[in-house]
Amino acid sequence: MTQNLKTKVLIIGAGTGGYVAGIRCGQLGLEAVLVDASPGLGGTCLNVGCIPSKAIIHAAGKFETVAKAAGDGTLGITASTPAIDLSKTVEWKDGVVKKLNAGVAALLKKAKVKVIKGWAEFSDAKTCTVKTDDGDIRITAEHVILATGSEPIELPFLPFGGDVISSTEALSLPEVPKKLVVVGGGYIGLELGIAFRKLGAEVAIVEMAERILPLYDKALTDPVAKWLEKHGVQLLLGARAGGFGDGKLNVTDKDGNPMQLDADKVLVTVGRRARTKGWGLENMGVAMNGPFVKIDERCATSMKNVWAIGDLTGEPMLAHKGSTQGEVVAEIIAGHDRVFDPTTIAAVCFTEPEIVSAGLGPDDVKGRDDVIQAVFPFAAIGRALAIEAGEDGGFVRVIASKADHRLLGVQAVGQHVSELSNSFAQMLEMGAVLEDVAGTIHVHPTLGEAFHEASLRALGHAIHI
Repeated sequence: MTQNLKTKVLIIGAGTGGYVAGIRCGQLGLEAVLVDASPGLGGTCLNVGCIPSKAIIHAAGKFETVAKAAGDGTLGITASTPAIDLSKTVEWKDGVVKKLNAGVAALLKKAKVKVIKGWAEFSDAKTCTVKTDDGDIRITAEHVILATGSEPIELPFLPFGGDVISSTEALSLPEVPKKLVVVGGGYIGLELGIAFRKLGAEVAIVEMAERILPLYDKALTDPVAKWLEKHGVQLLLGARAGGFGDGKLNVTDKDGNPMQLDADKVLVTVGRRARTKGWGLENMGVAMNGPFVKIDERCATSMKNVWAIGDLTGEPMLAHKGSTQGEVVAEIIAGHDRVFDPTTIAAVCFTEPEIVSAGLGPDDVKGRDDVIQAVFPFAAIGRALAIEAGEDGGFVRVIASKADHRLLGVQAVGQHVSELSNSFAQMLEMGAVLEDVAGTIHVHPTLGEAFHEASLRALGHAIHI
């Protein structure tokens, strides 16, 4: 027997876009139902993405610190050679995830959002049937928010299974693989490849492009490439992966020569695609923008009162974009006048060292004579040197309009620079000029002083260089 349910707002997907939309709906007094089939609330980011990967990266950093202290020691600290039981690390990581799952559930309950665990399939734009353990539920809604997220891209010649894994399986391995080959030199592959190298794995990276992280300019990625070289990571650029069998991955190098790489595990990280199949999107009558759902500045689709947010709507596929879109849509449904029109959406690579980019980069302004660019190295920042973060080629760079000094972009590479990303985004969002940054007293000693000094340098009077 099918149960019938009507609601004001129906949200499909409990990731960082969907659950935030649900909470905001509840805060605004809107009746909301949230449907998700995942074991835990929070979507990819919380369960198998942002949070667990950063937990593993953190553990890998701790292990590397102890390993440095073995033998002759470091900073006057000596320690015994460390060992790692990855299964216990994964158990700790899972505990962090479960704690956050429970937190999201509590927030949704407080907001009076009805959560249904099951797989939804739409028969038309406002009606879906959810298959649950307790039977089917037919839901009709006045408004529908689509927040189905994305999934790893699978290569036809390297299907997931066995020793060919996606980032999801990589975050739950019971032990550190002796030899790991990463296919794809984007941020996911590099973050996890670097983490496993710190944990003691022999790592090789196969990337089709001529350099790693091709979406970022070379100056930002060079310090990461130097780290890989220094730590013995084999980097095959301009190379193509082939099939895998008997512990060997077939690869064609940049000169067209065939070769084989030994691998206990092959981690495929060649990107993610919007999750558009299996839930009846084709029955909803919404327009598409290539592989993504087409939306306007209000996150509205071509079907009245059907909204789409997050990875489903295209690049950048970032959790904080989806969350903000979720808030915007909830407020529009509640009658507020809102649009999603950010000045910038900052992006971070949690590599070694970390990379931050907000706004326009040097490639975006190449050939223009109406901009100012200035770089300030962390090697001239006391705090960076005091935490061993100033010797890896890291820096902060500002790009501004020559005419009015309006900030157009800010980038950084270096240890812990992810924590500067919000400052960069805030200044850009507020329309700050170089004098605003220069006139803000920055705390000493901090890494943020490099942002201050880079802005001073753009104005022609840096102090510490």
